[in-house]
Amino acid sequence: MDVQKILTEAAALVGPSGQEAQVAAYFAEQFRPYVDEVRIDSMFNMIAHKKGTGPKVMLCAHMDEIGLMVSAVEEDGSVRLGQVGGVDPRILPACRVWVHGKEKLFGTIGALPPHLMDAKDQKNNYAREDLFVDVGLPAEKVKELVRVGDLVTFNTPATALLNDQFASKTMDDRACVTILLGAAERLSRMQCDADVYFVGSTQEEVGSRGAMTAAFSLDPDLAVALDVDHAVTPGCPSSVTASVDSPVTSIGPYIQPKLLKRLLDCAEAHHVKLQKCVNEWYTGTDADEVGFTRAGIPTVLLSLPLRYMHTTVETIDLNALNECSRLIAHFLSELDAGWEDDLWI
Repeated sequence: MDVQKILTEAAALVGPSGQEAQVAAYFAEQFRPYVDEVRIDSMFNMIAHKKGTGPKVMLCAHMDEIGLMVSAVEEDGSVRLGQVGGVDPRILPACRVWVHGKEKLFGTIGALPPHLMDAKDQKNNYAREDLFVDVGLPAEKVKELVRVGDLVTFNTPATALLNDQFASKTMDDRACVTILLGAAERLSRMQCDADVYFVGSTQEEVGSRGAMTAAFSLDPDLAVALDVDHAVTPGCPSSVTASVDSPVTSIGPYIQPKLLKRLLDCAEAHHVKLQKCVNEWYTGTDADEVGFTRAGIPTVLLSLPLRYMHTTVETIDLNALNECSRLIAHFLSELDAGWEDDLWI
């Protein structure tokens, strides 16, 4: 599997929360060679099923991305912006974007130049309401092609960096869907009795709604959620960051402790460096919603460290990505009929 090719193609697709159809269709085709069946449900969740006779396992990583939408078209043709998910307006000035109107329009995000601001305004950050997209067309043409509610997505090419680093938009969380794809490829060459469902979930950035509905539908015996975590970055406190070069697992009240021990033991047995982070309350990922679906689903969380979260240059380490795939494949292959003998008390 060409990981960089998958990441580049997946990142380029349009998929803000609630609009993940393109991404679901893409990953459905990527999973198809490694599983028995693939379907896309009514929430646009991509569900790839590798049949087995052992415990039913749900693995999920979300496919949606943060984005923007048109909130108004000004008289001069400038496009004002609403948001989909957690977009920090401080990253927006000078961004290149696509406006998905009746035609796909290239645009740039502009703002009032600091030269024309008073001293007080110069000290403040731009608010989203101060920004606009310029598509370079006459106002009447913009009004013909662009409507309120049209999506606006970032236009930033994926970039391979030195030392197996990789930067792009939407690595949160399509990099983790790619981890699941890598695990599926590995499992196709391994013995695995587990009944495995790989889920590319949707609407995580607005409340993990896809993971919640998929978990309710599948009713798995256990689950592994995957998402990104903050990697070490200058200025970030060490208590909330991890080294970018290896995966992370969470410890906290939303994580089933004995299932976590099984994951840690698996990592040690297969020489996978696995960092730990403490989530004193919720994790802010699909793991939270999956864990208390139906009567409760034992859940653990694996994270891929990432620098510059929720920007257009989210940066990951490809070695950490591959190690996470390897760990998941071994974890799944070692699940047997007695997997839950010591899970509770």
